[in-house]
Amino acid sequence: MENRQSQLLKIYMDFENAVKGYKADAACKKGCAYCCTDAGVIDITTLEGLVIQNRMAALPKSQSKPVAKELQKDMKKREQGRISACPFLMKNKACMIYDVRPFACRRIYSLQACSKENPPIIHRQVMDRAGQSIATLQRLDDNGYSGHISYILYMLETPRFASVYLAGEFKPEEIADFGKTHKIVINRSTAGGREHAV
Repeated sequence: MENRQSQLLKIYMDFENAVKGYKADAACKKGCAYCCTDAGVIDITTLEGLVIQNRMAALPKSQSKPVAKELQKDMKKREQGRISACPFLMKNKACMIYDVRPFACRRIYSLQACSKENPPIIHRQVMDRAGQSIATLQRLDDNGYSGHISYILYMLETPRFASVYLAGEFKPEEIADFGKTHKIVINRSTAGGREHAV
């Protein structure tokens, strides 16, 4: 698993190196958090979820308990089709897990200050490169899944699912009902860019 986490970091770094010229003109700055509050779904792979889960386990209880509650609230709101701020966004609009944030967050930037009237503007070349990186992430996490952050973290909190995943096994039937209702994607079925829900 450690080797896969090193490969995960390499995918992140390769993407950043490939797009840094485009991001040089980004309007993003510390404290702007539109993408964390209104930009939509934060899809992650199971491997990324594991990294985030490990970070949560290292947090003091005074931080981890409120985050766990926010993840449950986010899950309920998402199940109702409502947009919800990222559970890891702090009151000062900083990210609690910035250094281990998932690729969904790393790929987002904007050439203008964002608002409901002014959604993010991103270079087409960066979005194309991001698509390639997502496919690479999903191949790396071959026995895992992709889906919204609170759903994937919920799955990893389920002992039966976590034990299968950590053993390197692949049993999509274990999460079939949850996968269908929560639009969970099977990573190994995404060949050619096509995504398949469980």
